[in-house]
Amino acid sequence: MTKIMVMSTQSLAAVKAHFSQVIDDVAGTHERVTVTKNGSPVAVILALEDYESMMETLEVLSDRHAVADVREAEQQMAQGEVYGEDQIRAALVGRRR
Repeated sequence: MTKIMVMSTQSLAAVKAHFSQVIDDVAGTHERVTVTKNGSPVAVILALEDYESMMETLEVLSDRHAVADVREAEQQMAQGEVYGEDQIRAALVGRRR
């Protein structure tokens, strides 16, 4: 899971002047950069990994069945229906046979 921790804002002129550094920083730190033009936000630069993670999340959220499964799992967890690592490993081994 990717977490985006910080977001900075830079003018288009500043981004253009240091584009390579901005890209390196975004890719290395997962920081998002909001780009402004004439003082107004117009674009966001983010790491490809973060973009792909967001797209995957949107895909899951657009699937009614997947959302229902997530909600059901959350309900089960809230009711104390949880499994330990050993139980999960045993279940996975049983599936392979």
